[in-house]
Amino acid sequence: MTALRDIRSQFLDFFAKEGHEIVQSAPLVPQDDPTLLFVNAGMVPFKNVFTGAERRDYVRATSSQKCVRAGGKHNDLDNVGYTARHHTFFEMLGNFSFGDYFKDNAIEFAWKMVTQEFGLPKDKLLVTVYSEDDEAAALWRKIAGLSDDRIIRISTSDNFWSMGDTGPCGPCSEIFFDHGPDIWGGPPGTPEEDGDRFIEIWNLVFMQFEQQAGGERINLPKPSIDTGMGLERIAAVLQGVHNNYDVDLFKTLINASEEALKVKAEGDALASHRVIADHLRSTSFLIADGVTPSNEGRGYVLRRIMRRAMRHAHLLGANEPVLFGLAKTLSDEMGEAFPELPRALPVIEETLRGEEERFQRTLGRGLTLLDEATANLKEGDALPGETAFKLYDTYGFPLDLTEDALRTRGLSVDHAGFDAAMERQRADARASWTGSGQAAPEALWFSVRDRLGATDFVGYHTHDGQSELTAIVSDGAEQSELSAGQGAELIFKSTPFYAEGGGQIGDAGVITFDNGARFIVSDVQKRAGSIYAHIGVLEEGGIKIGDAASQSVDAERRTKVRANHSATHLLHAALRDVLGPHVTQKGSYVGPDRLRFDFSHAKALTEAETAAIEAQVNAVIRQNAEAKTAEMTPEKAIEAGALALFGEKYGETVRVLAMGDSLKSDDKAYSVELCGGIHVNRTGDIALFKIVGESSAAAGVRRLEAVTGEAARQWLEAEANKAKDAAAALKVPTVELVERIEALQAERKTLERQLAEAKKQLAMGGGGGGGAAPAGPEEINGIKLIARVVEGVGGKDLRGLVDEARKQMGSGIAAFVGVNDGKAALAVGLTDDLTGSMSAVDFVRAGSAAVGGKGGGGRPDFAQAGGPDGDKAEDALAAIRQVLAG
Repeated sequence: MTALRDIRSQFLDFFAKEGHEIVQSAPLVPQDDPTLLFVNAGMVPFKNVFTGAERRDYVRATSSQKCVRAGGKHNDLDNVGYTARHHTFFEMLGNFSFGDYFKDNAIEFAWKMVTQEFGLPKDKLLVTVYSEDDEAAALWRKIAGLSDDRIIRISTSDNFWSMGDTGPCGPCSEIFFDHGPDIWGGPPGTPEEDGDRFIEIWNLVFMQFEQQAGGERINLPKPSIDTGMGLERIAAVLQGVHNNYDVDLFKTLINASEEALKVKAEGDALASHRVIADHLRSTSFLIADGVTPSNEGRGYVLRRIMRRAMRHAHLLGANEPVLFGLAKTLSDEMGEAFPELPRALPVIEETLRGEEERFQRTLGRGLTLLDEATANLKEGDALPGETAFKLYDTYGFPLDLTEDALRTRGLSVDHAGFDAAMERQRADARASWTGSGQAAPEALWFSVRDRLGATDFVGYHTHDGQSELTAIVSDGAEQSELSAGQGAELIFKSTPFYAEGGGQIGDAGVITFDNGARFIVSDVQKRAGSIYAHIGVLEEGGIKIGDAASQSVDAERRTKVRANHSATHLLHAALRDVLGPHVTQKGSYVGPDRLRFDFSHAKALTEAETAAIEAQVNAVIRQNAEAKTAEMTPEKAIEAGALALFGEKYGETVRVLAMGDSLKSDDKAYSVELCGGIHVNRTGDIALFKIVGESSAAAGVRRLEAVTGEAARQWLEAEANKAKDAAAALKVPTVELVERIEALQAERKTLERQLAEAKKQLAMGGGGGGGAAPAGPEEINGIKLIARVVEGVGGKDLRGLVDEARKQMGSGIAAFVGVNDGKAALAVGLTDDLTGSMSAVDFVRAGSAAVGGKGGGGRPDFAQAGGPDGDKAEDALAAIRQVLAG
C-alpha cells in the first residue's frame, strides 16, 4: 500500500522532473484577497499570476496546497462524517502553467502521472470534456488512446471554469476512476452520476479565454493551465478503499480518537470519530496559520468546527478535554510536509484545551435551554430562530451545532428567524459606527498596481525622499488632479513613508510639491499588496499627475514608533523565555504613544511573571546592543532560529532582525525575528520599557499594553505622584502607605462582618427593612413560611438567611427579598420534606415577575432571581404567598 505522504511526494517529484517549481503551500488565510474566507483551491495562491498582476521567476509550478471549505459558498461542514468524501480540510495536488504549455502537455502529463506513475489501469479511467471543446477530445484520443465512449462531453458549468464575472476562464476536462460494478452509480452525465462508482480524481482547467464585461469572450494571448487533484481521493483509489476515511492517515487519527475516548469506531460512533479526525486537521492547521477562535469572521468558522468536534466527543462520553491530546498524532503524521504544524503544536494544544474547557462549561447550560425550548415540539417541527440565535449569542452554540443536536429528534431550525436575529444584532452594531469618505474598490487598486508596478520603499535609513506623483485616488476613483482642501490617496514611484504592516502604523508627515503645494499625510496603507497609498489632505495649492515632490516623514513620531516596534520584539523573546515556547505573537499595535502585544497563553500573568518579563526587556535595553538586519530566504532564516508569525506569507527573500545579546550562557542573539518594519539602531534607543496593562484578548490569547522611553518615564512619575497623594490623604509617609492600606482593609472587613450579622439578626428577629412581618413564621395551607424584605443585603447573604430560616422552622419555606440601590434580589428555599410536591423555582419566578425580573432559576430546594424594581419588594412576597395559597 502506498502511504498518503508518499503519494504527495510522488506527485511533486514527477512534476519537478518535468521542469516545474515545487511551491510550498500558502497559508490558509488568503493574502491580498478579501473575497475569500480561506484558501479553498490549489490555484488561489497563483490567482494574481494568472491575471498578470503578479510575476514570478518561474512559468511552471506544482504544489500540494492545504485547503479549507467550511464557510461561505464552499461549505462542506454539515456533510462531514456522514459521507465518504466530504472534508473541511483537504490537500489539493496541482500543476500549473503560466503562459508556458497548454492542453497537449497538460493532458500528456496527467495521463502519464495516473497510468505510469500511479499505475492505474487504463480501462478503469474515463474523462469528461466541455461539449464544445473538440480540441481536448481529440487530444485524449491521440495521447491516451481513449475511445469516444470513454470521452464524455458535458455541456453544463461543471466543465467550464471562470474566476468571476470577468477575467480568465476556460473549459475543463476531468479524469474519473471506475470503482467497479459492485458499487452503485453511473458515469458523469447520466442520471446515476451521484453514485460512488465513478469518482472524479483530477480536474484540468484550460484557461484560454478572457470573459469581458459585456459577455464576450476573447482569446488570451498566453493560455494557462490550472489543475487540481484531491490527495485524499487519489489516496483512497491507490490504497484500494472506497472511502477517504479508510486511508492510512485517517486510520491513524481515528485509532488515536478511539484510544482517547475508549469507544470503538463502529455503528453510530463511526461518524463521530470521522468528524473528530477531520475537524482535528482543519482546526490544527487554521490555528497554525494564525486564526484564533472568536465570534466573528474566520475565528467564528474555526470555533464552529472546533465545537462540532467537541460535541461529537461529548456524544462518545467525553466529559473533559480530549481533542487537544490528538494534535500530537496529527503533527507526527503531517509535520514533515507542513513544518508549521510541529512549530505551532504548543499553541494548537493550548488553544484546543482552552476551547474544550470553555465548551464543557457552556454545553450543559445550552443543552438544558435546548431541552426546554423543544419540550413541546413534535417531529418535523422547527426550533424558533430567536431561540437558536440565543444559543449562539449567549452560549456559543453555532447554528450547525444546534442543528446537529436536533437531527436525532427529527427537528429543524427556523433559518429565516435566526438570520433575522443575527441581522438585527449587526444593524445595532453598525448604528454605533459611522464611516467617512468613499473607499476605492479593490479592483481599482489592482488596476493601478498593474499599470504602475510596486512602490519602491526607501525609508529604512532616511526620513526624506524625492519622487514623482504617479496616481491620485479620491472619492473612490482615479483623478488627474487635486485642489486645495480635497482629501485623497497619493501614489509615488518611491517613498520614505512606511505603510502600515506587521502591527506598525503607517508614517505621517508632509509632502511638498515643486509648485509650492503642500499635502499633509496622516496615514500610509499598502494597496493591492505592493503600492503605498499616502492618505491625507491637500492643504494648499493644486497638484496633477507627473508633479515632482519632496517627501518628509515626521521624524519625531517615527522615532517613538520605531522604539515601540523594537520593544515588541524584545517583549516577544522575554515572554517565550519566562512563560515558555508555546508563546507566539497573535497580533500587535505599534504607535507613537504605546504598544499592544497579543500572544498565545491560557491564563493571566502573575505579578512575578510580569516583573520578570519587564526586567529582561530592560536588561537588553541597557546592553545598548546594535540592531542588526540581514536578508535571506525564509527557509534559511527559520533554520537560523528566526521567529516567523503563523499565517504570514513571506516572499522569496525576507528581512531578519537580530537584537541584543542572550541573557543565558550562549552566543545567540536575544531576539531574532522576520520583520519588514522600522526599528531602532541600538537597543538603548528604547531607553525604558514599562508594562501598563494586561487583559484577555480572545480565547487562549492574552494582551499586554506597554510604553517606552519618555512615555514610560511619565507613566512612572504619574504613578509615584498617585502614591504621594494617597499617603498625604491618609496622613502617613509614603513608605508606610501599603501598611496603612492593609490595616484599613482589615478594619473594613471586620465592620462588614459585623454589619452583615446585625442585618441577619434584624431580619430573623422580625421586620428587617419591611417592619410589618411577624417575628415568627406565618402559616399558609398548613405550611410554615418566613417571608422578609431586608435592606442592603445581597445574594450571598440572602442564601445565609434562607439556610438559617429553614433551620429554625424544621419544615417550611423561607423567602427573602434583598433591596440594594433600588434593585431587588430574591432567594427562596424549601426544606427537603417539601421538595417532592413543590419547587422553589416556581415561587422565585412568581416573585421575580412582581419586581420586573425575567424568571429565575435553581433547584427544587433553593432558587434565586432578581429584578429592577426594588420598591415592589413587598409585592414579590405577596406573589410568593399567593402561589403557596394556591
